[in-house]
Amino acid sequence: MSAQGDCEFLVKRARELVPQDPYAAKAWLITARTLYPADFNIQYEMYSIERNAERTASAGRLLYDIFVNFPEQPVVWREIAVITAALRNDSQDKHAQFLKGVFETLPGPVQCKMLLKATEQCFNTLEKAEMLLLLLKRFPESVVQHGVSLGESLLEAETVENLDTPVNCFRKLFVCDVLPLILNNPNMCLPVSLLYKYMHKAAEFYICYVTREPSADAQIQGSQEVGGLKSPGRGRSQRYVIDGLSEKSSVVTEPWDRLLEMVGVVGSLCDWQGEKASRSYSELLQRVSELCRYMSATDSEGFSRCCAQIVTCCTLVLFHSAFHYVSAVQPSLFQGHTSLSSCPWVLLEDLSGVYTDVEVERKHTHKKRKLADGREKTMSSDDEDLLAKGRGRHIVVNKAEMPSWAETLEHFRTARESWDLLHSHQSLETEFAKICSLWKTEIWMWFRIFLTDMIIYQGQYRKALSSLGLMSSLQLQQNQNQNQNPLSGSSSLETQRAIIQQASCHYALGEYRMACEKLLEVVSGLMPQNHEAVKSSEEQRKPRSKTRRGNDLRLLPCTSKSILPFCLQLMLACFKLRAFTDNRDDLALGHVIVLLQYDWPQGENLFLKAVDKICQQGSFQYENFFNYVTNIDMLEEFAYLRTTEGGRVQLELLPNQGMLIKNPSPALGVELNTLLLPGAQKADRHHTVTRGITKGVKEDFRLAMERQVSRCGENLLTVLHRFCINEKIILVQSLP
Repeated sequence: MSAQGDCEFLVKRARELVPQDPYAAKAWLITARTLYPADFNIQYEMYSIERNAERTASAGRLLYDIFVNFPEQPVVWREIAVITAALRNDSQDKHAQFLKGVFETLPGPVQCKMLLKATEQCFNTLEKAEMLLLLLKRFPESVVQHGVSLGESLLEAETVENLDTPVNCFRKLFVCDVLPLILNNPNMCLPVSLLYKYMHKAAEFYICYVTREPSADAQIQGSQEVGGLKSPGRGRSQRYVIDGLSEKSSVVTEPWDRLLEMVGVVGSLCDWQGEKASRSYSELLQRVSELCRYMSATDSEGFSRCCAQIVTCCTLVLFHSAFHYVSAVQPSLFQGHTSLSSCPWVLLEDLSGVYTDVEVERKHTHKKRKLADGREKTMSSDDEDLLAKGRGRHIVVNKAEMPSWAETLEHFRTARESWDLLHSHQSLETEFAKICSLWKTEIWMWFRIFLTDMIIYQGQYRKALSSLGLMSSLQLQQNQNQNQNPLSGSSSLETQRAIIQQASCHYALGEYRMACEKLLEVVSGLMPQNHEAVKSSEEQRKPRSKTRRGNDLRLLPCTSKSILPFCLQLMLACFKLRAFTDNRDDLALGHVIVLLQYDWPQGENLFLKAVDKICQQGSFQYENFFNYVTNIDMLEEFAYLRTTEGGRVQLELLPNQGMLIKNPSPALGVELNTLLLPGAQKADRHHTVTRGITKGVKEDFRLAMERQVSRCGENLLTVLHRFCINEKIILVQSLP
C-alpha cells in the first residue's frame, strides 16, 4: 500500500473511532502524524477532532501547527475566516466564544501574521477593512503602518461607490473605529491639513447621522435600501441599519459627545490656542470668540492657524445648537422622533399690540414710510438691513406649552452668535462656505428652517421670503422622492408652517394683500376649535399685557387652536390701518369690526374708536354685518346708533338696504321701537337698547337684530372661519 493510501486509511480509521472511543481515535492520529509528519490531512483531522470537542488549548496548538506548516492550504484559510468572523462579531454564542478562545491561545506574532494574511485573502473592501481594523485594535503598534492607508481606502471606497449620504458603512467604520485609533496613537505624526480633513469628515458623519430623516421607515415594509441606509421594516420603528453593517454596529451612541471629544484631541494635535481637556460647545464658542479679538494682530501663519480653529469650532457649535433648536420646533424631521403629539412650532411676528390705538401704532411703526401724497411705501432691503443692525428682539413663547422653552431659545441664541462670528471676517466666511459646499448643506431641510428663523429674527424679511421659497422647493422634492401627498399628515403641518411665515413676512414688509392671501390659504386648511363666546368676569378683570412696540416675535405651536387665532389677528392688523385712515373705507372698517370679535373684550377700545368714526361719518354700509357679527356688545352699540340719542346714524347693514334709507322721511324717523337684548348691560344707557327704525325698513332691521341676538351663542371661531372662507375674494380685493 502506498504512503498516501496509508494516510487515508489512518484518518478514516480515526474518524470511525471518534464516536465510540475518542481517545483511541486520538492515538491513531498521533501514530499517523509520527509516521507522516508532512501530511496535512492527518494534522487537520487532529485539529477538527479537538475543535468539535471544544477543547480550546489543544485546538489552539494544532491550529498553530497547521498555520505554520501549511499556510497555503485553502481549508486552513476557510477555518481562519470562520475564527476571524467570530472575532469581529460581538455575539455571545457559545461556539463563537470557543473560536475566540482558540485564537487567544496563539502567540501574539502568530495572531498578527494570521490577521494580515487573512486580510490579504479578502477581496471585498468592507470585509478587508474590518479584518484590518481587527488587527489595529489588537496590535496598536500596527496603527502607524496601516492606520492611514486603511482610512484612505475607506474614504476612497465611499467615493467609488458614489454614495449619496455620508451615513454609510465605509464612513462609519472610518469615523467611529479607525480614526480614534489614529488620533489616540502617540506614535502617529500626521500633517495638520490631514487632521483637519479627517476632523471635517467625522463632523459631517456625526451631524448627518443625528439629523437623518425618519420618513423612509414609515414608507417601507421589509428590509430594503434607502439612500445608503437599510430600514429593518415597520416592526422596528425608528431603527436604521447602515448598509453593510449589522444593526448593532450601526448604532452610534452619544454622537455629539464623541464629536466634542474628537475636537479636543485634534485641537491638541494642532496646537490650538487655549485648548483645554474639558469643555462644552458653549465653551468652544466662548474660546474662539476671544480668539477673534486678536486674530488680525497675528502674522500670516498665526492668522491661518487661528482662522482654521475658529471656523472648525464655530461650525460645530452652529450645527449643534441649530439642530437642538430645530428638533424642538419641528421634531418630526428627525429619525428617533416617536411622539405623535408633537407638532411644529413657527416663529412669527408678535401681535400683542394689535388691539392698541392706531395713532400709537403709527407713531412707532417702522415697517412703513409715508410719501408726500399719503401713499405708503414698503421698506427696501437696505432699510431692512439698517433696521436689523440696531434691533434687540424678544421671542415670546407660552411656557406651559413648551416646557423646554429656555433651553430652546438659548440654543437659538448660540447658533445665531456662531453664525455671526463665522461671517465677521472675509476669511472666516470663505472657509465656512467651503465646508458648507462640501457637506451640501443647501439641501438640509432642518438647517434651512433655522436659517429662515434667524433671518426673520434679524428683520431681513425679503431674504426670509426667498429662504422660505427654497424651503418649499426642498419640501416638494422630498415629498416627490418619498411619494408623499403634500397635504397629508405632518407634511401638511410643515407646509402650513412655511406659508404662515410667508404671511408674517409680507405683513412686516407692509405687503398686506400678499399677507392676506397667504393667511386665507392657511385658514382654508384649518378646522376651528371650540370657543367660549362669553368670558368669565374673572378673566375680564385680568390686567392686560403691556403693549409692545412691535419688534418682538412669538413662537406658536402649528395647530388649528393656535394658528387660526393668529391668522385672525394678523388679518385685523392688515385691515386696521386702512380702516382708520382719513379716507372713508366702510368695507375695511366692517372687516375690522368682524375680526375684533375674537378675544373680546381685548379689542373693545378699538371697536369704540370704529364706532366714533362711524358717528363722524354719519352713516355706515356693510352688508355682511348680520352674516358674521354675533357679539352682543357690538349689536347693542349698533342698535344704539339708530336712536336719536345715538345720533340717528344711517346704517346700511342689510343687503340692498341702501336704496331704502338713503333719504328717510323725518316724520317716519320719529317712531321708535324698543328692543331689550338679553345679557347686554350698559350702565350709561340704562341697560336697554333703543333703536330708531324707519317705516319700510324698521321691520327688516328689527327682525334681523332679533335673529342676530339668538346667534350670540354660536361658536365664534366657526363664524370667523366661515367669514374667511366665504369672503376670501372680497377680503383680498379690499387691500392695496
